[in-house]
Amino acid sequence: MLAFLGGTGPEGKGLALRLASAGESAIIGSRDAARAATAADELIQLAPGAAIIGADNAQAASQADVVFLTFPYEGQRATLEALKDALKGKVVVDVIAPMSFQRGRGASAVNVDAGSAAEEAQELLPDSMVVSAFQNISAEELQHPDTVMDGDVIVCSDHAESKEMVMDLVSKIPNLRPVDGGALANSKYVEQITPMLVNINRIYKIHAGIKIVGI
Repeated sequence: MLAFLGGTGPEGKGLALRLASAGESAIIGSRDAARAATAADELIQLAPGAAIIGADNAQAASQADVVFLTFPYEGQRATLEALKDALKGKVVVDVIAPMSFQRGRGASAVNVDAGSAAEEAQELLPDSMVVSAFQNISAEELQHPDTVMDGDVIVCSDHAESKEMVMDLVSKIPNLRPVDGGALANSKYVEQITPMLVNINRIYKIHAGIKIVGI
């Protein structure tokens, strides 16, 4: 069972849709259980027969084996401190790329004292296995099941088995390729690519991703 905390946003809904369409069971989590249920119903209309339900974040975290963090960075510390016990022993996939927006400048990376959002999550969840992934793909394209995704997903973690598990999940989305990004500390560089992609998207009116050549 996969949970997507803050899953009513574009990233959470998109990942839940794609992975549920690939046969996984998904729980959309939200601070508002009713909102989560509505989002789940919307996704089922796009993927009839998919196993998707809605719940509040606490219920979603307790029921799932793998938990995705798909909310803005500003909510990470408070959410993880509140759900620390529910996340013990679980794989936690941090999809967050901390960024800010400024008129005339666009998106820019936010410095994180721990080094990256994923490293901060691991500090807050010492009894969980944190994996960093999915920061550089288009949330908008994920939400359109007929759109063929194209790109690489860099996966970083200090937990080898958990990293392999998440790489297997990446492979379930057609045309996305998992790339082993090494230790969790490397998530900093992956996260900081995202604001650049956002700015490229704005300039060229596209949905840019990344590809690692030579592998």
